Amino acid sequence: MSGYAWRRRPAETGQAAVEFVGWLTVLLIAALAAVQLGFVAYAVQQAGTASRAAARVASQDPAADAQGAGQAAASAWLGADVTVGGGGDEVTATATVPIPSVIPLFTFPGARRSTTMPVTTPATD
Repeated sequence: MSGYAWRRRPAETGQAAVEFVGWLTVLLIAALAAVQLGFVAYAVQQAGTASRAAARVASQDPAADAQGAGQAAASAWLGADVTVGGGGDEVTATATVPIPSVIPLFTFPGARRSTTMPVTTPATD
């Protein structure tokens, strides 16, 4: 074997490390963006679940704690804010869930969903 195969040229020393760090940064940002997208989808889903549960309880029994039912239907660590209103024939529940941020320096508005249901009275026998 010749001595040339074992020698490195000084201009290329460390090039692989620089390329590795560059690609690692790109891949890390892409992974964090994917996780953030999952958190956004989860928060929107939880807001819809909370608003439907609150509207369902309020439409069946106006004296029940519909706001508590909506908050109980969502994951506790998200801290859903549920408001119930309306009158007459229908009731509207609105749930707002904050979206947790994985990527530093970025904040996202809360996910907000509303559900309107007709007021039903239970049948009495």
